[in-house]
Amino acid sequence: MSTALIPASSGATERFANPLQQIKGVFAQPAVRRSLPMALMVGLIAAAALAWMSLSTPPQKTLFSGLPDSDKAAVTSALTTANIKSHIDEGTGALTVGEDDYSRAKMLLAGQGLPKAAPGGYAILDQLPMGVSRAVEGERLRQARESEMAKSIEEIDAVAEARVHLAMPEASVFVRDNAAPSASVILKLQGGRSLSDAQVSSIINLVASSVPGMKPEAVTIVDQMGALLTKAGGNDGAGAASDARIDIQRRIEDKYRTQLIALLTPLVGAGNFTAEVQADVNLDESQATRESYEKQGVLRAETGNWTGNQKDAAGAPGGIPGALSNTPPAASTLSAPQAATGNTGAQPAAGGAVPDAMKQSDQYQRAYDLGREVSVTRATPGGVKRLSVAVLLRDPEKGRRTAMEINQISDLVKSAVGFDQARNDNVTVISRKFAGATDAAAGPAWYDNAWLPVLARNGTAILIALLVLLLGVRPIAKALMKKRDDAGTRPALGQPIGAASGDGMAVAAPVSLDQLENTRGYDDRIGAVRGFTRDNPTRAALAVRDMIKADAK
Repeated sequence: MSTALIPASSGATERFANPLQQIKGVFAQPAVRRSLPMALMVGLIAAAALAWMSLSTPPQKTLFSGLPDSDKAAVTSALTTANIKSHIDEGTGALTVGEDDYSRAKMLLAGQGLPKAAPGGYAILDQLPMGVSRAVEGERLRQARESEMAKSIEEIDAVAEARVHLAMPEASVFVRDNAAPSASVILKLQGGRSLSDAQVSSIINLVASSVPGMKPEAVTIVDQMGALLTKAGGNDGAGAASDARIDIQRRIEDKYRTQLIALLTPLVGAGNFTAEVQADVNLDESQATRESYEKQGVLRAETGNWTGNQKDAAGAPGGIPGALSNTPPAASTLSAPQAATGNTGAQPAAGGAVPDAMKQSDQYQRAYDLGREVSVTRATPGGVKRLSVAVLLRDPEKGRRTAMEINQISDLVKSAVGFDQARNDNVTVISRKFAGATDAAAGPAWYDNAWLPVLARNGTAILIALLVLLLGVRPIAKALMKKRDDAGTRPALGQPIGAASGDGMAVAAPVSLDQLENTRGYDDRIGAVRGFTRDNPTRAALAVRDMIKADAK
């Protein structure tokens, strides 16, 4: 018994150990070999259909992600009404549309006010499960603040989208370990729009005021092009003064440029000229102080003494008081006055005060109040030191502009900008053909059209389907037809070889029981049995059954 089990076990092991041989055996079966061409043809057709579906379907682009079910239904209904195909990803729940329909879908939904409720904000806190850790709760709260700040910033007209990132360190009981919070904001601006310095300062103050302990200097703003919108150094200092001076120069140049555009537009037409202004502005701030005094002042104080004349001392009254008191006084005489310096016999100045005759000399110290004038001059920046203006005119389609016309336009430009020869101002006006004017009028090139990628994608899908049909399906179909023809041209069983119909095709005549009984020869009888079995399979099966029963008896 053991010897009988060994070959069976080895055969089973060999059969299961060689799957390739099993696959070959399956394909070697007649039924599988007959159905293999048809299966291959069906596979090729399915591959062609799959290639057509993958290539004819445009690339998908995410329109919204994380929408609630109510908004998904409203958005999908609006897109279906507008004949825009949409798809909802089962894994992420994102709503996608074709890349070609993305912009149109955005405009359509924005016009209808969809979606109604955007996810995010403090609604995130409503989804907190019970029992979450403090760290997870803090991160959710920070995310809610970021979303709300972004929504507030997006209310500005020039801002299309906004994202806010907050860096809030953990509070510490040690003062020296406490770090101030900071924030970074990235903005996606509307096409052709920019933010002014006042709007940037407003966003900085909005973010800094929304977080306790955050300073405006800790907020950084970047646009979608990577340009830093916040100014280094704050709003004061040398950096702010330099920015203010550059802003003065830019405003002066814009003023002159606006004047030129208003002057030349009705004359040569919009788009037929370009004007550039370079203003050399005096950005230095100067201050001067001047003091002036009057030559003659006003006497404020006088101190000193003087000495009398000793020659007249003998004529002074003397003696006993009361003697000759009734004697009339001597006749008065006019004596020449003496100068203040004590020199006798000096004549007084004409028209001047008569000096005292008794005064011989004097010594005085006098203080005078002099008049003073203080003048402070402060020159603010902004004066134009030199002005350079360049105007380029477009030549008409036929002919050229004359020198007289160009000179007239040049005089108008000089008058508009306040041309001053003393400042060495320069005004240049020329007329030339604009480059690319014909191409711009003709429109975009054929390879820049939007229909070209769609046409290429559909053409590629059609080409692949044709190649599959011609190189795959057609040869298989021809092989099947040839096999059928070969089977039809064979001589029928039970008919002598060479018996054929009038058109050259062999005809398999039906075999009856009489022919089967009258057949002579072993080979003819075998052929007749085969023909009878082919034509009457049911009767042949019954005959075989009867034969088996007869042998059993």
